[in-house]
Order: sequence, then structure tokens, then C-alpha cells
Amino acid sequence: MSVRIRLKRTGRRNRPYYRICVFDARTARGGEALEILGHYDPLSPREEEQVVLNKERTAYWLSTGARPSETVRSFCKRLGVEIPAKSKARKPRKRGVQRGKKAREKLEKKRAAGK
Repeated sequence: MSVRIRLKRTGRRNRPYYRICVFDARTARGGEALEILGHYDPLSPREEEQVVLNKERTAYWLSTGARPSETVRSFCKRLGVEIPAKSKARKPRKRGVQRGKKAREKLEKKRAAGK
């Protein structure tokens, strides 16, 4: 199951308030969360009260492979939560695969014998 850490909007019109939650990747923005990790209040006058995050649980979910959204990633950096490096994606194999020297020689012998 692919897991994402992203924001869930709550609050009323013109008064945004977000919960930082763990979701299955296929869940809608306002859907049911697996776990609530904290909250974000963009209209809070004090910057230190804007983002509240449970660092231990966030580190746990990141260690299990949950991928944070860009906004949550910036919150984690600001609060000092260590984010694991992205694993490098494997390059797709080329259509015309380069064969080794022995395989090429074998192929040439087959072709020569068939003619």
C-alpha cells in the first residue's frame, strides 16, 4: 500500500486550517486518514504556533516508506525531522539491448550457419 503524508483541509470559508495526516495514496483530500500527525494554521499570528507536528510519529511513518507532499516536506525541514533520501529510480531497459561479446559471437555463428 502506497502511503502519503499530506494536508487535510478543515475550518470554515476564508479561515483555513489543515491537519497533517497519513493517507493511503488513493484517498481523496478530505477522506479518512490513517493517522493524524499534527496541524497547520496559516493564519496564526505566531510562526512557532503555525505548525505543530508529532516528530516521533512522523519519523516512524517516513521510515516505513511514506512519501510526504511538498508542503509537508518543507514543514519537516523547518522542524528538523530527518527525511530519508529518495531512492534512485531504475532506468528502463533499451529496446536494442547491448549484448556481451560472447553472446554476439554466438549469434554471428548461428547466422553464418543458417546461410
